Amino acid sequence: MTTETFEIIELTDGDIALRRAGHDEAPLVRIRFSSQSLNFLQDHKISVAKAMMEAGIQAVQEIHEDSVLDEEEQQAGAFDEDAELDEIALESRTLH
Repeated sequence: MTTETFEIIELTDGDIALRRAGHDEAPLVRIRFSSQSLNFLQDHKISVAKAMMEAGIQAVQEIHEDSVLDEEEQQAGAFDEDAELDEIALESRTLH
């Protein structure tokens, strides 16, 4: 599995954005604080935006891990069903 590097930047309009490091493409995530929020946050705008993005990334990782586990459980269930079918097939055979 490859690891991507991301960067948090402040855009010219004051929004905080997350993008792939070294790319000038459109941001993956953009956060815009209201003027009321900016007054409350003062110099902590970037720290709060960073915490929000980190929480989002962590949530995505957990969702991905859960979906991988669900897929593995479904595959394991399919194997269990196959084993049960094999047992049923063996029980119904007539051996001479």
